[in-house]
Amino acid sequence: MMNFLLGATAGALIACVGTITALRHPDLQVRLGLRPAVVAAAPAPRAPEPVCPPRAAEHAVGTTEMLLSPRRFWSIAPDKRPQ
Repeated sequence: MMNFLLGATAGALIACVGTITALRHPDLQVRLGLRPAVVAAAPAPRAPEPVCPPRAAEHAVGTTEMLLSPRRFWSIAPDKRPQ
């Protein structure tokens, strides 16, 4: 008899915890009618896409100019390249 009472108490406790946990989800609350359904609002206007500047051909990826540019280091000689 004691096993039955302990099993029934444990089962009831598990059922209560499971029910409370399930009812905390908003989807289930709406389905059971505990909370009114939220009407979807119109989407907010999107910001315009940013316009990227065109790529410069002289600064291609993988060139030695990227690391050894005279503009990056102190240089005694003036830069003779056209700007």
